[in-house]
Amino acid sequence: MQIMTVALTQDAPQSLWGKASVTYQGTQALIHLTDSGVLRQVQMAARKIRAQGVTSVQLEGELWNIDSQWAFSQGFTTARGEFEVRWCGDEATQTTLTHRFEAASFARMLVNETPEELSPVVLANHAANWLKAIGGDNVSYEIVEGQELLEKQWIGLHAVGRGSERPPAMLVLDFNPLGDDAPVSTALVGKGITFDSGGYSIKPSVGMLDMKCDMGGAATVTAALGLAMKAGLNKRVKLFLCCAENLISGHAYKLGDILTYKNGVTVEVVNTDAEGRLVLADGLQAASDTGAELIIDAATLTGAAVMAVGDNYNAIFSPQTETLQRVQQKAADVSENVWPLPLNEWHKDMCPSPFADTANSRAMKGGGAGGASNAAGFLWRFVTPGMNWLHMDLAAAYSSSDSALWSAGATGHGVLTIAALLEE
Repeated sequence: MQIMTVALTQDAPQSLWGKASVTYQGTQALIHLTDSGVLRQVQMAARKIRAQGVTSVQLEGELWNIDSQWAFSQGFTTARGEFEVRWCGDEATQTTLTHRFEAASFARMLVNETPEELSPVVLANHAANWLKAIGGDNVSYEIVEGQELLEKQWIGLHAVGRGSERPPAMLVLDFNPLGDDAPVSTALVGKGITFDSGGYSIKPSVGMLDMKCDMGGAATVTAALGLAMKAGLNKRVKLFLCCAENLISGHAYKLGDILTYKNGVTVEVVNTDAEGRLVLADGLQAASDTGAELIIDAATLTGAAVMAVGDNYNAIFSPQTETLQRVQQKAADVSENVWPLPLNEWHKDMCPSPFADTANSRAMKGGGAGGASNAAGFLWRFVTPGMNWLHMDLAAAYSSSDSALWSAGATGHGVLTIAALLEE
């Protein structure tokens, strides 16, 4: 397999190339940088090089740094076909990039897998086995599935998943390198809907096509934990993955049902396609029970977040201003994009119900105005008051079609930010 070398240059291309951003000479490609937006230029150039059928590259030259190499790899990555990016720089840089690529590739593999192959229990097992392989004896876990969820009062997860013949499951994983009863530094919660038909609030066919990606939150927090562990994480972290298929059957939950959660909150189901927040409610209660210093949940939760921030940012929410500032800084440090959206106490009451404490949405298209903030307000009901909590709505975790920056499929965007928060 022939390897193409790729270098960065600040020189303009020769006149015969016109305004080309990438030029070629034999087996070398030159990416011509302009004054601003370097990382975006590099990622777009990588997409162009990959589109030429190039499958193996060696990055070389002094202008490469860790951020530009990572940006190149993001553009070069595709869902199909084997490919290779060889890093440059010192050993520490290459090791960091290799660990990042392994973690992001694991997340992409899970998200891009077909819903037939990735059932809820299979997702939980894949995540547990991968983390166990990294953490060894420091990792312990259990998978609670099917009717056992009811015994443990994980009401939302059981309700959403009971319409499928393949049972819902919660992965409860403990990474504890400190031993004994060490305090939990961070509790991670991931939405793991392996396929979302919308239930009886059924999606149109085109809206269902990409719903294998609805477990992107579970993939993201798992990959982030694995990456932090590879970097030598020496804090106790607990992981909760809420895994289910949202399907239609005679056993499926219905509009008008009322769910009574473990913390006593009652929820009227007004939209079975607002299922992610119902399963996360269980995960957030479990995370709260750990007493963690910080709770992070991640989910491909709302189309409203995509409308608000686009598909190159992840939306973030927290009652704590300091937490939002911290996340923005960590995201900037690893060149990922996040943007805070509003979350006030009154957002808890933006999905009213005459029959229960709250509804799981509003009975209108897309959940009405401010849908992403309303969903965050719903989740807030299930976090123990006063606990430090971050909700990440993963608007940038999946690309439904090829673009100038990404190939179609999972992006892994968000993995580095959460890993950086864990490592802090």
